[in-house]
Amino acid sequence: MADDNIRSQAVSSPGKLRVAAASLTVSFVALTGIAAHEGYVGQSYRDPVGVWTIGFGETHGVIPGQTTTRQRAMVQLAASADAHAKGMVSCIHVPLSQGEFDAYADFTYNIGVTGFCRSSVATKLNAGNYDGACAELLKFVYAKGKVFPGLVARRKQEYETCLRS
Repeated sequence: MADDNIRSQAVSSPGKLRVAAASLTVSFVALTGIAAHEGYVGQSYRDPVGVWTIGFGETHGVIPGQTTTRQRAMVQLAASADAHAKGMVSCIHVPLSQGEFDAYADFTYNIGVTGFCRSSVATKLNAGNYDGACAELLKFVYAKGKVFPGLVARRKQEYETCLRS
């Protein structure tokens, strides 16, 4: 039954092969995209909303004065992106293409699993509104009530990735 549902999704969406989200992993392209969006900083700092951050946007367990190398930060990014993606998958109930998965994984890495699961993106996605869910990404460009140009660029790339494959 579940396989039939996946097949019908693939047939109803020409050009996109959708499979169970749990069978997908963050691609190398997505990982490098996250790294590029986050940028590398070797010493802990407060991000625009005041959260201690290090490396390629890592926030878990970061303390003032902490340092890291680019290599350690990349290993941490891979592990953290994977953990975020696994959390994200727990609240996705429809099949996805690799591009959709990667776009939502990037988004989830940025706003957190809880943020993704409670978002209008997840709501539209789980309702089967794939294009609407992709478009919803473009709304998440604010930090502390202000539009951040970096978030505008990131969401545009996520949106394009989401629609592309």
